[in-house]
Amino acid sequence: MGAIYLIRHAQASFGKSDYDRLSPLGERQAVRLGEALADRGVKPDVVVTGAMQRHHRTAALALAAAGLPADVEVDEGFNEFDHDQVIVAHKPAYKRRAVLLADLARIGHPARAFQEMFAAATERWTLGGDGYTESFSAFCDRSESAVRRTAERVGKGETALVFTSGGPIAAVAGRLWSGGDDLWLRLNPVTINTAITKLVTGRSGLTVVSYNEHGHLDGTDELTYR
Repeated sequence: MGAIYLIRHAQASFGKSDYDRLSPLGERQAVRLGEALADRGVKPDVVVTGAMQRHHRTAALALAAAGLPADVEVDEGFNEFDHDQVIVAHKPAYKRRAVLLADLARIGHPARAFQEMFAAATERWTLGGDGYTESFSAFCDRSESAVRRTAERVGKGETALVFTSGGPIAAVAGRLWSGGDDLWLRLNPVTINTAITKLVTGRSGLTVVSYNEHGHLDGTDELTYR
């Protein structure tokens, strides 16, 4: 059988004007991830990233730390959903970032307030609300299609590394486990930065053998969800 490691990007710049850049902590996480891949003896035959900057930077730092070639291919199917659009569809006033930040600050616990708001916004999206260029089901379809394209390229005994986001990983795992998208709302919020989800591919198709594994962060103060 072949193996596919779906890796969530390291911590991005939450609360900054350019979320897509890794934070200083995220850069350290990516290096630690690469060291863990080297310790496991992972030598990928295929390396794929989504098209986002946080995917590319996580891959570059991890591959360098692991002593692996930085020869990667891009598949936009592994891109995250549009967070900004999901938030604005839930509350149009948040099209102005200053309004969102002011509301979060007013509550007193900005991170907690954002998580509660974002949970409501994503639930609206999954239930088929309007105001989106990509529906939830279409997002899950493209995430599954992307991982199946990768699986087609992984032969017996071969390995692929995929640097992506938490949303696509949760979409793929949920479908492989349950055959549908119902698990996504429970899986997506708990996906850890640089966590590894392992799939195997063979005659019986794709199978999830581990989800959200993050042992390389144990015993550190670097574990983050956002």
